[in-house]
Amino acid sequence: MYLEHFDLAEQPFSLNPDLDYYCDLSNSHDILAAILACLAEGDGFVKIVGEVGVGKTTLCRRLLDSLGDDIVSCYILNPDLNPVTLHKSIATELGIKLASRETQHTVLRKIYATLLTHHRAGKRVVLVVDEAQALSDKCLESLRLLTNLETESSKLLQVVLIGQPELDERLRTRKLRQIQQRIAFNFYLGPLSKTEIGFYVASRLVTAGHRNGQLFDNAACKSLFKATQGVPRVLNILAHKSLLAAYAHGHGQVTKKAVQTAIKDSGAVLASIHHAPEESRWHALWHHPAVYTAAACLFTVGAVFLSQALFHWL
Repeated sequence: MYLEHFDLAEQPFSLNPDLDYYCDLSNSHDILAAILACLAEGDGFVKIVGEVGVGKTTLCRRLLDSLGDDIVSCYILNPDLNPVTLHKSIATELGIKLASRETQHTVLRKIYATLLTHHRAGKRVVLVVDEAQALSDKCLESLRLLTNLETESSKLLQVVLIGQPELDERLRTRKLRQIQQRIAFNFYLGPLSKTEIGFYVASRLVTAGHRNGQLFDNAACKSLFKATQGVPRVLNILAHKSLLAAYAHGHGQVTKKAVQTAIKDSGAVLASIHHAPEESRWHALWHHPAVYTAAACLFTVGAVFLSQALFHWL
């Protein structure tokens, strides 16, 4: 309705995880770089957790798109499976042909043989599971057992779990402690910050073809942040409705008034926003990639001081 009015080639705030609209902001950029580094090191399990609507699936697809030619990827989009169907899904992703009545033992043998073949060819296999909070306890245990497949020097399968905070809650239970101990790195994908909102909105508009200045003014961006708390999915909904409101009044720019109109029409959507608990915020800070570098530096400095102190004491 408003594309021609705002000189847009396509809808800029679609809810589809289109990689053309991927916005490489600091949080997602750092997490993606850290995940790729973890995979390069050969870690068995990596976990990314984030609230509903913060862009986990988009990050997941960006990760798959960033994997090199030396990596064979398997992608499980709907993990609401039992162990048998999970193994068959992994086999299918690996290109393994299965008979209609293949036993689980045979499926596992074929998976293991295929993993070995890729290893001998100098390739690593990475399994990415989206919506991992939907995995049953038995499936999580099955994934742990699959990561036991290894040579003397490396894992044959690496697993990336991407899910909502409920995944963390489940992994803290005693019966899943073995999986928790296998997770080498944990990352928290948070919402957009106040300073990132304007860049995010402008980036999507430019991708959609807009070239005529700032379409959302500063007051509009501030209102969007206040209403959405930086959750991209909710932000997309409000931004789309704001464009409709501005178009309906014949305005060439989206103002705070247009955003307020969109907010009044989005009560149910805004009520669905769940803020990350304080524990998750500390989790995000502690597992930020920069923290690992800082910790390594502090450890090195501490070791030097300790060695000097011991030398003088002796």
